[in-house]
Amino acid sequence: MEKPASPPKLEAPEFIAPMQALGVGAVPRAEPGAWHCEIKFDGYRAIAVLRGGAVRLWSRNHRPLAYPEILPGLAALPCSDAVLDGEIVALDSLGRSSFQALQGRDRGERPPIVYFVFDLLRLNGRPLLAEPIEARRAALTRLLKKPGRFVQLSRWFEVEPGTLLAETRRNGLEGVVLKRRGSPYEPDRRSGAWLKVKNLNEQEFVIGGFTAPKHSRQHFGALLVGYHAGGNLVYAGKVGTGFDTGLLHSLHARFLGLKRRSCPFARRQSEGPSGIGPGVSPSVMRSATWLQPRLVAQVKFAEWTQDGLLRQPVFLGLRRDKTAQSVRRERAAARPARRSG
Repeated sequence: MEKPASPPKLEAPEFIAPMQALGVGAVPRAEPGAWHCEIKFDGYRAIAVLRGGAVRLWSRNHRPLAYPEILPGLAALPCSDAVLDGEIVALDSLGRSSFQALQGRDRGERPPIVYFVFDLLRLNGRPLLAEPIEARRAALTRLLKKPGRFVQLSRWFEVEPGTLLAETRRNGLEGVVLKRRGSPYEPDRRSGAWLKVKNLNEQEFVIGGFTAPKHSRQHFGALLVGYHAGGNLVYAGKVGTGFDTGLLHSLHARFLGLKRRSCPFARRQSEGPSGIGPGVSPSVMRSATWLQPRLVAQVKFAEWTQDGLLRQPVFLGLRRDKTAQSVRRERAAARPARRSG
């Protein structure tokens, strides 16, 4: 008598590289209901891998994240295994996500932390990547039927994208994420099925050096930052505000082990409306201390100048979840619609 076949052995859940949103300068024109709308958070993208009560949190580039307050809520979810996609954020006094508040943890501060979950990639041994977004959302809603203090479901807003974008602008939020109806999950791709529209000009930049301090400031004056384009590190300007005394000291301590003799930036830029930008000025070349281009800074700014430099940039913090090589220039923020008449 033949023995009954053994049930197939389920593979352990593994890290899945997150799907990326394509940055656009305005909400798309489409038929009503073509997009699911969410608030854009300002934190760390995080993939949570659950298996048998054990939880691991990974950044978008598969680096471990340490947010112990989130783990019990994830471990208590009613499943044998799962892979979740979401964003770890710190909330300011008005309940808005704040990257600067998240950075405060590195200085011993304890802002309220929440893991907002917005997608479900695997559940109880079953991969869900090919399922339409509505099916994944329904399964995620059931899984998070009883959200906790530290783990919550990212809300969907079934409104016109422009309406939600205007509301986020009025409330000082970063922007919106739009997800095409019926779309599958595409790991490590930026296909355009997900779009992000920002109210503020804010993005990551590679730190390639710093200038000497002036007057009463200590450690350094400004960061010299850029982004990758065409195989080069393109200079984007100086960031000299957004630092307190403790931050100046801690950043300078990190810089000491990254010093190099030569400038890491391309001498002249090849992007921007004018075709060729100014590159690093001679005065900066003479006074700069150059660094290995490994650290990534989050920076907000007013706009790009015609020469391709940042206007009124402000340092927000270091990013641990992005590699320097992945940093590119992003699209400008959406501008509010002008009233006619």
